[in-house]
Amino acid sequence: MIRPVEIQTRDGFRLWLRYSDGVTGEVDLSHLAGKGVFEEWSDPENFKKAFIADHRAIAWTEEIELCPDALYMDITGKSLEQFE
Repeated sequence: MIRPVEIQTRDGFRLWLRYSDGVTGEVDLSHLAGKGVFEEWSDPENFKKAFIADHRAIAWTEEIELCPDALYMDITGKSLEQFE
């Protein structure tokens, strides 16, 4: 199973990730900022609190998590069928 092993937050609500298979890349999450639970990111310092949760999710709080597989597909351009 491919797992995220390192993350770094970047300005502009961008997130850099490295996965266990060596894939690295950056995703732009600015389209989420300020909407719903992502209102928390209105303070940019809250976006910087990103971490890898025990269950592999990219998280900021218990309420704010993103699927690491979806982010992997975004970085690599692979579809779900290619990923499995």
